[in-house]
Amino acid sequence: MADFGDVISALGEFGLYQKLLILLLTLPLLLNPFQMVGQVFMVLDVPHHCNTSWIRAVGPNLTQEEQLNLTLPRDADGNYEQCSMYSPVDWDLDSIVAYGLNATQKCSNGWVYPAEPPSLLTEFDLVCERTILNDISQSIYMAGLLVGAMFFGVLSDRIGRRPVILICMLLQGMFGLGTAFVPHFYVYIAIRFVVGFAASGIMITVVALGTEWVGVSFRPQSVLIAQAAYPIGMMMVAGLSYGIRNWRLLEIAGSAPMFLLFFYIWVLPESARWLVTKGRMEEAKKLLQKAAATNKRSLPEGLLEQLKPEKQIKSGSLLDLFRKKHLRKVTLIMSCAWFADSFVYYGLSLSVTGFGLDIYVTQLAFGAVEFPGRVCLIFLLEWFGRKKVQAMFLMLSGLLCLALAGIPEDQPVVITVLAIIGKFTATTAFAASYVYTAELFPTVVRQTGVGLCSTMARVAGILAPLIIPLDQYHRAIPMAVFGSIPLLVSLSCILLPETRGVSLPDDTGKAKTPDEIEKTGEVLREFSKRDSREDEADLEKDN
Repeated sequence: MADFGDVISALGEFGLYQKLLILLLTLPLLLNPFQMVGQVFMVLDVPHHCNTSWIRAVGPNLTQEEQLNLTLPRDADGNYEQCSMYSPVDWDLDSIVAYGLNATQKCSNGWVYPAEPPSLLTEFDLVCERTILNDISQSIYMAGLLVGAMFFGVLSDRIGRRPVILICMLLQGMFGLGTAFVPHFYVYIAIRFVVGFAASGIMITVVALGTEWVGVSFRPQSVLIAQAAYPIGMMMVAGLSYGIRNWRLLEIAGSAPMFLLFFYIWVLPESARWLVTKGRMEEAKKLLQKAAATNKRSLPEGLLEQLKPEKQIKSGSLLDLFRKKHLRKVTLIMSCAWFADSFVYYGLSLSVTGFGLDIYVTQLAFGAVEFPGRVCLIFLLEWFGRKKVQAMFLMLSGLLCLALAGIPEDQPVVITVLAIIGKFTATTAFAASYVYTAELFPTVVRQTGVGLCSTMARVAGILAPLIIPLDQYHRAIPMAVFGSIPLLVSLSCILLPETRGVSLPDDTGKAKTPDEIEKTGEVLREFSKRDSREDEADLEKDN
């Protein structure tokens, strides 16, 4: 009986077919960063003050400066208060000028903003006591990512990788575009939840589909090359946001391109490995033959007929992750690792406005530093193994955040440089988790396991925007929190098994070691020898 890994070796572990597949998987990931961080550029702080047009009823000829001077209190620096105003009175203008106003209140008739293209902040008044709505909306988006990870992780193991990716692309395109036409901020929040729900399905399913089509030694490349589109997308967000200041047009420009990928319906393949575990052998064989033809490789005669699941494997469930000791350990530790990855990653990403330098330049640098992080990881995972790399970069990201907490506020360049290095280490740790997790869980529960881990990451993503406002009590608190958790979790990674050179497991038993892979590779050699003997016999008969 042939092993699926033997078939992948025969048709090419990373041939043209797999490379085209990885290219297909990169394009949706290119569009995901806009949904993740685009809102940061729609709520940039602008000068504002309470709308005090009530005084125009008694002083229609007042200049703008006279109106503000009579109706707005000033802060300790002599600037007009942005969130309070003098309480309106029924006096005439002479009395107001003579006696002045003393009683203050919160803005009761909205705010006045500079004459600029409308932003999310100015259109929905996300200032003063309403500022928290911006953080809440980001957390709701993260909640969508959480629910999507739970739902699509299980669904992908049941109905396949391909349909889940197609469904999620459609949802993200439709609701992302719909965001540009919302009439109220609460509708915006609800739609953002659905966008996060769909984006999560794309992110976790791409990992499984890319991993299951390549050979053992090319698993990191398949995941990390696909994910290299993400930092490119991050840099595109900076340029797009700089060029388009109207937030509705920006939403259209960032979401509509997803519809250009409609051709995926015809070209995106299913995971042949998943089809085999489901007993759908004919579909799997057709895909494998197509892959071999694309790679210009010929499969040994009879190899596909020998390809069968080791046993009838039923669909895995969430409970399967906790029934066996080795899976339970992996599930708990990797869930914590994903939580820490996400916590520090989004903590730094969403704090981009608070580092003191130009937000567009900082975002461009954040995106640029993620690309070499993923490329370097391809080599680091092979040189040092998954476990050491995962632990090392989690620890470094935590230490850098703790260092940021101690840097004085009047050192914006130092803060930004450390933040960029921290983003590099956080990105590398997060990307390593994607590769490592896909290798640790067996095929029948791979997406369920990745989905559960991703769920924990989204819990961290929900909490991260709510930690940032704690800087009002002390500016060091957010970075101290973001740094301490990955530092602690990195220590637990030493308990994980190493997966470098280990074949992907299909059922909930343990995966094959490199020595066992060598033994199963003898199956291929036997088929090759048999084909050679048959060819020689046919040649002698013809002679």
